[in-house]
Amino acid sequence: MEEIHNLFAYDGLKIVQDDTHLAFSVDSLLLADFVQIPKRVKRIADFGCGNGPIILYLSLKTKKPLFGFDLQKSACELAMKSVSLNHLEDQITIVHQDIKQLHLTYPASYFDVIVSNPPFFKITETSIVNDQVEKTLARHESELSLETLFLQVKRMLSTKGLFYMVHRIDRLQEVFLLASQNGFGVKRLQFVYPIKGKKATMMLLELMNNGSQVGLTLEEPFYILERPTVYSEAMKKIHFFGKKEFE
Repeated sequence: MEEIHNLFAYDGLKIVQDDTHLAFSVDSLLLADFVQIPKRVKRIADFGCGNGPIILYLSLKTKKPLFGFDLQKSACELAMKSVSLNHLEDQITIVHQDIKQLHLTYPASYFDVIVSNPPFFKITETSIVNDQVEKTLARHESELSLETLFLQVKRMLSTKGLFYMVHRIDRLQEVFLLASQNGFGVKRLQFVYPIKGKKATMMLLELMNNGSQVGLTLEEPFYILERPTVYSEAMKKIHFFGKKEFE
C-alpha cells in the first residue's frame, strides 16, 4: 500500500513509499548529506535511485539537473510520484533503465557527479534473500555487482568527476581495490558508527575519476546515536535538515 511520508522529521519534502519496496533508510540520508557539488557540475545522477530519497535530498543542495536510474519499474513510478508531489519535474528526471545499459543510450562521461547506495550483499549459497523480489534487488547483488557498478560509473562519469557511495565496512578492501583498478582516487572517507563504543558499520566515500594521485581526507567519525534511542547532534542536523530547534 502506498503512503506519503516526510523525507525529514518536519513538514518538508514528501516521499511516496510502498511496503513492497525497501523504505528509505539512514544510509541514504547520510550519503546525500555527504555529497558536495562543485559549481562546475552540469549533470548529477543517482545509480539505483529506488523511490528517490537521495535525488530528492540533493534537490535542496543544487539547482542542476538531477537524473535517477533504476532497474525496477515500480520503484521508478514511486520516485516519479514523489517528484511530481514536490513540483520538481523541471529539475529531476527519473528513468526506468538498467544501469548496465546506460552507455548504450547516454554519451560517455555524461555526468559530473554520480551517487549510489548500491546493494550491500553478495549472493552466495548461504544468502538469505527476501521473498519480495523488489527488496532482494535493493539489498543483494543479484543484478548489479560492485564490479559492474564501478565499470558503469567509469563509463558515464566525466574526467575528474566525483563518485559518491555508501557501503558496509566489511567491503572496504574490495571498494579500494576496485577504485584503484578503475582509476579512481579516494578523496574523502568517513566511517559511520551506530553509537560510541560500537564498531563502525558503514563508510561514506568520495572518489575522483582519473584521480589516482589525489590525497585522502579522513573525516571525523559520524555517530548516529548519542545514546540509545537519541540521535546525535550531527544526525539531528540531517534528520531535521538544519532546523535550529530539535525535538
